[in-house]
Amino acid sequence: MACQITMLIGSLLLAFPAVAGAPEFQQISRAGSPMPRQIPSALARDSFNDGTPDFLRLDSAQDRHAFRGWFTLFAEYQALRPPSEVPAEINDCAALIRYSYRNALHEHTAAWLRENRVAPPASLASVQKYHYPSTPLRASLFRVRPGAFRQRDLSDGTFSEFADANSLRQWNTHFVSKDIRAALPGDILFYRQLDQNSPFHSMIFIGPSQWNGDGSVQGSSSVVVYHTGPINGRPGEMRRLTMEELLQHPSPRWRPVAGNGNFLGVYRWNILRETN
Repeated sequence: MACQITMLIGSLLLAFPAVAGAPEFQQISRAGSPMPRQIPSALARDSFNDGTPDFLRLDSAQDRHAFRGWFTLFAEYQALRPPSEVPAEINDCAALIRYSYRNALHEHTAAWLRENRVAPPASLASVQKYHYPSTPLRASLFRVRPGAFRQRDLSDGTFSEFADANSLRQWNTHFVSKDIRAALPGDILFYRQLDQNSPFHSMIFIGPSQWNGDGSVQGSSSVVVYHTGPINGRPGEMRRLTMEELLQHPSPRWRPVAGNGNFLGVYRWNILRETN
């Protein structure tokens, strides 16, 4: 794990194109390399003190658009494909989020899409700043402890490949509103149901669907998707509802309205916060 500091810095400073007179981080680690133990202090800023370092944030409008498009596309696809084809790792609501998040950050080459049996209904560029798993934090994309970003976070387990629903809410996203009209594609609806063993639950706001059952583009009605998690000892399932259906859910505790104390609100990914 140890290496000389000059070799470390050389592996970190891979590319710094000038933007408005200042260097912009592009990529810290390469595939096959461990997570860096330290990065240059100039790159270690956390402009919002939310625990997410600025080198993870998607700086350009194009990258933010690409992330939202791929994140919602992958999430909704799991609700449309046959249950037997849904990846086994998607076994609850947080697992669906983690799966969709990682895949949204991949480089979506034709070969990769064929291997993953995905045929997007429209052309969509990949995120350019970095590609999973060669992200600045390798595969450990999710913060699991409180606090603003510090250099020690790189080596003390603060970032992990796994995060439950509450960790995703507290340390990887930020509150937007309890008004569902403020939601953008890729935002998360969080709930707290205290009468359940796993009280924190989430749904992904898709917005207008990119899919139809036959792979064609759908209409403009907004939808949400989620995984139920285990139900009565059974594995649970993917579900997909229109926003109208969710707002009229038979159980009022699942309706995303301001008067529902179980609805925590609309949350947005920290990497989508704009620092410029």
